[in-house]
Amino acid sequence: MATGGELLVSALRANGVEVVFGIPGTHNLEIYRHLGPGRLRVVTPRHEQGAGYAADGYARVAGRPGVVVTTSGPGLLNAAAAAGQAYSDSVPLLIISPGMPLDHDRGSGLLHEVKDQSAALASVCAQSRRVRTLPEMVRVLAAMFTDFTLGRPRPVHLEIPYDLLARTADITVPPAVRALPAAPSEAAVRAAAATLSEARRPALVVGGGARGAAADVRALAELLGAPTVTTANGKGVLPESHPLSLGAGLHLREVREFLHGADVVLAVGTELAETDSWDEPLRFGGRLIRVDLDADQLHRPFAAHPLAGDAATVLAGLRRAVGNRSATPSLDARSARSAVTAYGARWRPIAEALRAALPEDAVLVNDSAQVCYFGALTGFAVERPGQFLYPTGFGTLGYALPAAIGAGIGAPERPVAVLTGDGGLQFTVNELATAVEAGRPLPVVVVNNGGYGMIRQEMAERGCPPVGVDLHGPDFPALSRAYGGAGAHAASPAELRDAVGKALTTPGPTVIEVPEPLG
Repeated sequence: MATGGELLVSALRANGVEVVFGIPGTHNLEIYRHLGPGRLRVVTPRHEQGAGYAADGYARVAGRPGVVVTTSGPGLLNAAAAAGQAYSDSVPLLIISPGMPLDHDRGSGLLHEVKDQSAALASVCAQSRRVRTLPEMVRVLAAMFTDFTLGRPRPVHLEIPYDLLARTADITVPPAVRALPAAPSEAAVRAAAATLSEARRPALVVGGGARGAAADVRALAELLGAPTVTTANGKGVLPESHPLSLGAGLHLREVREFLHGADVVLAVGTELAETDSWDEPLRFGGRLIRVDLDADQLHRPFAAHPLAGDAATVLAGLRRAVGNRSATPSLDARSARSAVTAYGARWRPIAEALRAALPEDAVLVNDSAQVCYFGALTGFAVERPGQFLYPTGFGTLGYALPAAIGAGIGAPERPVAVLTGDGGLQFTVNELATAVEAGRPLPVVVVNNGGYGMIRQEMAERGCPPVGVDLHGPDFPALSRAYGGAGAHAASPAELRDAVGKALTTPGPTVIEVPEPLG
C-alpha cells in the first residue's frame, strides 16, 4: 500500500525525473513528504514563476521534461506565465499541483480556492487534467510522459485533489513507455526528395523542432549546398561558423529577400511565425517543403510537400532519397550574410565581449530585452543547439535569471551566463537568492537603459508621451552582494570581458551592470 504522494514520486522516478522545481505549501506537503526519500533533488525558487522558468531552462539543455510542483490556487497561477512561454516555445514541462478535495463544494471559501484552476491552466497548457482516483493519477501521468516523446512537446498540468494525496492504494507504477512519432509515407519523402534534387537555388530554414537533428541538418545542407537560416530557438542547429550558416537572421529584410529568391525552401521544425520574421509574414517565391511533428502547422503557409514526423527521422529519409546530388546551387547569400553580420551595431560590442569571455560550449540565457534580440541573437555565435536560450513568441520578461539556474542544473558540466535588461531582471531579481544557494558560478550581465527601452522606443515612434517606461532601479551589483553573491560595474568591452571571466570562477551569481550603449 502507498499513499498518493508516494505513488506520484515513484511515477516521477520511473520516468527518469531527477529534479523538481517548486515551493512547498499547505496542500502539497504529502508530495514533499516523499521527495527526499524518493531521491529527487528539490530546488526552491523564491516565486513559482521562477520555478516554471527554471524548469523550462532545465528542459531546454537537458533534453528531458522539467517538473514543477506548486501548491494550489495562487501558487499554481503564479506559474501560469512560465507555462505560456513553454507552450509558445514547445518546451516539455510537467506542472503538478494539488486541487480542492474530492467532495469540494465550489464557492465554499476553502483556502486557496479558485473557481476552476484546472481550466485556468488548460488555457496555457497542451492539457490540464484533474484526476479523481489514484489509479487514474498513475495512468494519466504515464500517458503525459509518453505524449512528451510522441508529439510536439508542450507543458501539461496534473491536478490532484489534496485529500487524494494522503489516501492509500495497492498500485504498481508502470515503467516508462517511449513511443515513436508518426512518420510520413515513403512516397511522400521520395516526392519531396525529387523536388530537392531538382533545386538550383535551395535554402533551409531551421527551427527549435530540429534541435535533436543537428547532424542530419548539417549533412543535408552540405549535400544540397543550401544556405541555412535559423530561428532564435533553432540557433546553433547548424554551427554558426559553418560556411552555409546565415545565423538567426530570419527577421532581416535581406534574409527574407534571399529566401524569396530560392526555388525550393526546406523548413524544418519551425512555425514560420510572425515572431520569427518580426515585421511581416515570410513569402516564398519557390516551392516549400515542411517537416514538423505538429501536422497542424504544415499548411501555414501552404507547403507543396508537408511531411509530418520527427525531424531527424524525416531528414535522414530525405538524404537517402536525394542520393548523390549533381546540381551546383547558384543562390547568392552574400547580401543576406552581410546583413546578419552588420545587424545590431548598438548592442554588438556587448554580444562580442560576452562571446570572447565565455567558453565555446557555454550556454547564454537571454531575456526579452533589446540587447538580446537586437544584439546577441545575431552577434553571439554558437556552435550547437541548446547554447542560446530565449523566450520567443510569448515573449515574457524575467525569464533569463531563473531559466539560467535551471540550465545550470540540467547541464552541470557547461558554463552558463545570463544576459538581460534592467527592466526584465527586476521581474525575477529575487531569484538571486536561489542562485546563491545553487552555488555554481553564474555571470549575470544586466544592461541598464533606465527602464523598458523597447516600449520607450515604440512610444516615441508613435508620438506617444513616454509614460510608465522610465524606471528607478537599484544598484544591481550591490543588490547581488546583499543576497550573498558578487557584483561589478563594467564601462567598456574590455572591462566586461574581464568581469565575466572573473565571474566564471566565483561561486554563486555575479551581477555585472553595464550601460547602454557600452563605451
